[in-house]
Amino acid sequence: MNEAVKLGAKFVSNSYGGAESSSDATYDSQYYNHPGVAITASAGDSAYGAEYPAASQYVTAVGGTALSKDSSSRGWTESVWHTSSTEGTGSGCSANDPKPSWQTDSGCSTRMIADVSAVADPAVGVSVYDTYQASGWNTYGVTSASAPIIASVYALAGTPGSSDYPAQYPYAKAGTAALNDVTSGSNGSCSTSHFCTAGPGYDGPTGWGTPEGTSAVSAS
Repeated sequence: MNEAVKLGAKFVSNSYGGAESSSDATYDSQYYNHPGVAITASAGDSAYGAEYPAASQYVTAVGGTALSKDSSSRGWTESVWHTSSTEGTGSGCSANDPKPSWQTDSGCSTRMIADVSAVADPAVGVSVYDTYQASGWNTYGVTSASAPIIASVYALAGTPGSSDYPAQYPYAKAGTAALNDVTSGSNGSCSTSHFCTAGPGYDGPTGWGTPEGTSAVSAS
C-alpha cells in the first residue's frame, strides 16, 4: 500500500483479507491511512463475518452480489452473493476498528462492512481471456473481482479530493439513482438483521448497493 501510494497511485485495489486482530488499528495508521487515495478492499468470500482490511476505517469495503437476467428496464435482478454456508460475500460489525464519522447505521458502534458492492458470484462474474493458466475465455468471480471493479469506477470518476477518504463518497449519494439498491438475499445468520441480510437502504452484505455509473463514487 505505502509503496503504491509513494509511486503516485490514486486508486488501489486489495483482493485479500483475513481474520481481524487487536493490531488492526495500528495497521490502519501504518498502511491504509492515505487521504486523497481511493483504496478498495474485498469483503471476503467465506459468507457472513468481518475481515480485515475491509474493516479498516480508511478503505472502501466492497461486498459481492449475484446477477440474473430479467425483463426490467435495467435487464438484471441483483441479490446478495451467497452460494453456501462457507461461500459468499463477507459482511459484519468489526470487533476492533472504529466507526468512521460518515457511517451511521444502527446496531454497530464500530466499523461496519460493506460500503458498496459489485458482482462477485463466480457463475455470472467477469469474463477474462487467459492464455497462461487456462485456454481462452473463462468466467471468474468472488469479492477479489468486485473490489477492482469498484476501484475502476473510482478511477473513471476522477481524482479524489486531496484530504478526502473516498469511502465516504457513496454515503453522500445514498438513496439516489447513483446506486442500485440491492434488497434481497443474505449471507448467513446474524442477530442484527442488516448485518447479514439485504433490505431497502443500507445493509452489510451490499452496503448502499452497486454503482449506477461513476457519480456514486465521485467527490461531487
